[in-house]
Amino acid sequence: MRTAYSVETVRTAERELMARLPEGALMQRAAAGLAAACADVLGRVYGSRVVLLVGSGDNGGDALYAGARLARRGAGVSAVLLAPERAHAGGLAALRRAGGRVRMAGADGVEELIEGADLVLDGIVGIGGTGGLRPDAVPLAEAAERSRAVVVAVDLPSGVDADTGEVHGRALRADLTVTFGTHKPGLLIDPAREYAGTVRLADIGLSLPDEPELEALQHADVARLLPVPAAESDKYRRGVVGVAAGSGRYPGAAVLAVAGALRGGAGAVRYVGPAGQAVIARFPETLVSDRGPKHAGRVQAWVVGPGAGDDAATVAEVLAADVPVLIDADGLRLAEASAVRARRAPTLLTPHAGEAAALLGVDREEVERGRLGAVRELAGRYGAAVLLKGSTTLVAGAGGEGPVRANPTGTPWLATAGSGDVLSGLAGSLLAAGLSAVDAGSAAAYLHGLAGRFAADGAPVRAQDVAEGIAGAWRSVVRG
Repeated sequence: MRTAYSVETVRTAERELMARLPEGALMQRAAAGLAAACADVLGRVYGSRVVLLVGSGDNGGDALYAGARLARRGAGVSAVLLAPERAHAGGLAALRRAGGRVRMAGADGVEELIEGADLVLDGIVGIGGTGGLRPDAVPLAEAAERSRAVVVAVDLPSGVDADTGEVHGRALRADLTVTFGTHKPGLLIDPAREYAGTVRLADIGLSLPDEPELEALQHADVARLLPVPAAESDKYRRGVVGVAAGSGRYPGAAVLAVAGALRGGAGAVRYVGPAGQAVIARFPETLVSDRGPKHAGRVQAWVVGPGAGDDAATVAEVLAADVPVLIDADGLRLAEASAVRARRAPTLLTPHAGEAAALLGVDREEVERGRLGAVRELAGRYGAAVLLKGSTTLVAGAGGEGPVRANPTGTPWLATAGSGDVLSGLAGSLLAAGLSAVDAGSAAAYLHGLAGRFAADGAPVRAQDVAEGIAGAWRSVVRG
């Protein structure tokens, strides 16, 4: 599992470590990891052209010391200083001793120097920075992005928010980010995540708390969560998931939610709603009823809302059930907030950004800019776990406390009609199989993203293709 910690936590851990180390030792550890990563990218260090974009403070110092290491290996290294009077003195002296050159931002020929580089090291702003790039740094960032150079960010790309993943203004887009000690939340959450490129963690010996700000599951973590039937299992012991979805206008939503549910590990799927004929024609193993949720038979979890139209009565009936409930799509609009908060059994809301914005009473753009804050606020406001879908899917526990999980799998091709219905059915099935709301949402998002990636393989994909790809994703995770 990858974990990410807030700037405040990282700063505290750094201070505690520095108190036990010789002066400057921690920065040298960071510089060593950074230089090694740059050398790997370059392949051949000797004769390569490296440009350091150096701001004030320790981030610039890391870049300068790493540049000195590369210069000693034969690279031609030039540092461009944005604040010469505040550049890290020790790092600057080390670079000069190693034969590195120093230029000032804004001087003639600096942008051409950057454009001709093989590697540009972004040491403009560190993890304590707020807001976008300052005006004097923007031309340097633009020159780096115009160049053919590999852009390597020091700890995180300059201009992004380390704690939230927000990007306010201009930021420098990296091909590789070398982050020190631990991931920062912004490296795992869009929009900042797309600026980071590939992320490489350099261990500098930090001691961090047990509970991180953010988690990102990996194959082994998901494999441990997935239900495995025992020898004595039958379809009821494995869990039964109820799906209350679809309408005369949207029968396909019911079919797709059932498709996801059938592949999610539960032993049986009960469908309730007006799309029974469409469901049974596609999936004859489904247990179909048109008598409403109360008369559908025993279930261990419900999925309600995909394509439900204006059927508020069914949504209310499901919310009254004393089993875990997943609420999606139209169900989010129809569910009474007070009824959600009053539930004692686990509840999982699965909005996309537009639905989350409606629930919070804000613009969609605000949710997309600040996904971490939005998912926490929703979870706190509704007293329910929340899976916020999007380019970075986030899962928060009920109340918004504890680590948020960021899903690392997926593909932009998953932005297709019906994809969310498949995800809802899959997560609901995992709820019925006994997973907690956070685990069910996290594992479902992981499998769904992986299935989408496998199904697309670089080409457009249908929601049906994603559903059919879940078994392959499941096998991939279990086999490691």
